[in-house]
Amino acid sequence: MKNLVELYCDVDDFCKVFIPQWQKQLLEDGTNKRQRKGQMSTSEIMTIVVGFHMSHYRDFKNYYLGHVSTFYKCAFPNLLSYTRFLAIMPRVLAPMCAYFSTLKGKPTGIEFIDSTSIKVCHNIRIPRNKTFKDIAQRGKGTMGWFYGFKLHLIVNHHGEIVAAKVTTGNVHDTQPVRELATDLTDKLYGDKGYLSKALEADLSEKGVTLITTVRKNMKAKAMSLWDRAMLSKRFIIETINDQLKNISYVEHSRHRSMNGFMLNIISGLVAYCLKKNKPSLNITDVERNAMIIA
Repeated sequence: MKNLVELYCDVDDFCKVFIPQWQKQLLEDGTNKRQRKGQMSTSEIMTIVVGFHMSHYRDFKNYYLGHVSTFYKCAFPNLLSYTRFLAIMPRVLAPMCAYFSTLKGKPTGIEFIDSTSIKVCHNIRIPRNKTFKDIAQRGKGTMGWFYGFKLHLIVNHHGEIVAAKVTTGNVHDTQPVRELATDLTDKLYGDKGYLSKALEADLSEKGVTLITTVRKNMKAKAMSLWDRAMLSKRFIIETINDQLKNISYVEHSRHRSMNGFMLNIISGLVAYCLKKNKPSLNITDVERNAMIIA
């Protein structure tokens, strides 16, 4: 996506199909009693939110006032004030989740799983954090203790996100795997944090082979050369986690609501899915066939 106009066209095509069905469902189940159009459409709001995560701005205020209001005023003639836009942003959370589900990649038989911490504040500010009180939890990752949530991802060898889930920081990495791996086939590669005989057996019943590294005090596993090679290429998902944090900007400490936090995560994932150049493994068809034979 080169600019907000191109992004808007893609988002608007999705909204033309999704919004009428969604609004009909809200009326039928009693969630909404009426449908009143806002000054800005859902497509416009989603475009601006995703556009922020595709830009190089580090805070939304400077992006909205310094970029959108300056260069795209003609493209968005009904542009709201900054404070009003912040107030209506959470309304697009459901459409954004649905949009993300249409952008996810498909399983290829070579998937990688990992989790990354999503900190909501510095450790010394935990007692003063009111936004996530009784919601966020302390957890421990490779970089030490943190307060917040975990983003669990499964990606294929093309660098596409196949499944994603957000949990609190104290949830063990193995807990959401069964749900995330529902549609997978063949091989799933993870680090030693996913060591679990029970999990391995459950996934095996579904046709998924979980392959992990081992701890230093454990005996080496017998595995094929292909599986060893794929385990050594787990850097792909670590690279994706790094890009989500430092480019798509899914992690910051200025959230003022849980809905805003979730919208920030989902729109960051959407921005990554729309990237043209994703980190990927150059695996040829010959190599894939050799894996199947092995």
